[in-house]
Amino acid sequence: MNNKILVTGASGFIGSFLVEGGLAEGMQVWAGVRKSSSRKYLQDDRIRFAELDFTDSDRLASQLLKHKEEHGGWDYIIHCAGVTKCLDKAGFEIGNYWATRHFIETLMKLDMAPKNFIFISSLSIFGPIREKDYSSICETDKPVPNTAYGFSKLKTEEYLQGLKDFPYVIFRPTGVYGPRERDYFLMVKSICNHVDFVAGYKRQDITFIYVKDLVQAVYLAIKKDVKYRSYFVSDGEVYNSRTFSDLIRKELGNPWMIRFVCPLFLLKAISYIVEFFSHFTHKPSTLNRDKYNIMKQRNWRCDISPLVKELGYKPEYKLERGVKEIISWYKKEGWI
Repeated sequence: MNNKILVTGASGFIGSFLVEGGLAEGMQVWAGVRKSSSRKYLQDDRIRFAELDFTDSDRLASQLLKHKEEHGGWDYIIHCAGVTKCLDKAGFEIGNYWATRHFIETLMKLDMAPKNFIFISSLSIFGPIREKDYSSICETDKPVPNTAYGFSKLKTEEYLQGLKDFPYVIFRPTGVYGPRERDYFLMVKSICNHVDFVAGYKRQDITFIYVKDLVQAVYLAIKKDVKYRSYFVSDGEVYNSRTFSDLIRKELGNPWMIRFVCPLFLLKAISYIVEFFSHFTHKPSTLNRDKYNIMKQRNWRCDISPLVKELGYKPEYKLERGVKEIISWYKKEGWI
């Protein structure tokens, strides 16, 4: 497969693995980055770079036009660029919805529409549904996002689905973990410091997807030439709220640990206070209202049967294997 592919957000955690996945498929891979982006995980000599500024539509147009003149267009685009932390709702809408919309409109204007546009969305667009019976969220369910991040991703999906003659595939992964990831790493670091934290007392069903399995799903869609479809992505298993931390502790050699269970009302108050002060520092905080809504959600089950049946998806990493690999990587890289 010698197709040309662009991966946006290539310097990020998921994006860098998607770049590696394209190389493994024998593709000509362009890593879409900003001029200021780190290229720490983009060291392979086969990687080509495309500097793209999604915050400036005029500059983006000139960058894409220059690329078209020098290299032509891309056969496939995996759009992984976006924001996960912002000071307010407007930041998410600009960084996820408007940036993507400007990108697609510019591609069409320049006659650079790809054979397929793969959009990395999120399970969080569905919000807290099916929490009475803990059944799996399905593609026929109505999304009711309760986070600014989820709203921005849903708005982008709706824009994509409303386009005429613009092929796309949408992936909605649950919690993505793996080497290079920093949010779940905070839990690893906390357990190293002998503390574990659980949000709320009520049952919570959690799902995960190892980053390499997400990459597998994306490239299966490309190879099978699927279009105009949306898929949930997980490892197919369901875990309770303590499984992840218990596996981390096991891989760390079972250090002594104190587990705190924080009532949701207290967690909500803390989240609002931390977010309030973040506006003065002008830096998004890890704990905020969006994060609180994510942590309080009790049901993260999702139906991946369409992904299995239509694409032949077979997740290779259950949580135990994935945790073993990330802890090994964190130790090797000196993170712990």
